[in-house]
Amino acid sequence: MRKAKATQKKTPAAGIKRRKKGFEMTSGLLQSRIRQATETRGFSEMRLLTHWVEIVGESTASMARPIKVSYAKGGFGATLVLLTTGSYAPMLQAELPKIQDRVNAVYGYSAISRIHITQTAPTGFSEGRVQFEHVKEKPRSQPSPKVLAEAHELSAGAQDENLRRALEKLASSFLHRADNTLKKVDR
Repeated sequence: MRKAKATQKKTPAAGIKRRKKGFEMTSGLLQSRIRQATETRGFSEMRLLTHWVEIVGESTASMARPIKVSYAKGGFGATLVLLTTGSYAPMLQAELPKIQDRVNAVYGYSAISRIHITQTAPTGFSEGRVQFEHVKEKPRSQPSPKVLAEAHELSAGAQDENLRRALEKLASSFLHRADNTLKKVDR
């Protein structure tokens, strides 16, 4: 009786796809779910959301962001809805033909026939302020010569040159971070 159960092959439940063996990139695993989420808002091209700054330019992206693409029942062109604050609306209105051309270039055809501007108050989102600017990374501060000398001292015992350089880099990073933390505490 036990042998009969052991020889039966277990089949995966219907509708469950088996993954490949080994590791997979996270982007590949999440691609279908991200596509579903963006398509519910009408974005069949995710590049419109992810590369908004490159598509419309830095100045326009700092004034507005896309929130929805709605398609007409007849299928003749879609409407892109942009979110902006009241003070930027007149400037954005002047940019509409340029925005429409650039967005249609992303789609590859005249997908967007109208652009609707939705205004919001400068405060009111969960963060407290509407932020259209894309925050650029601050340049990292460099370790002081004292920290570099101490890191060199700590890694001097390593025989292999590549290992010594890696240990020196690790030590300088760690010591620099600890030095910055102490400076913040002293303030």
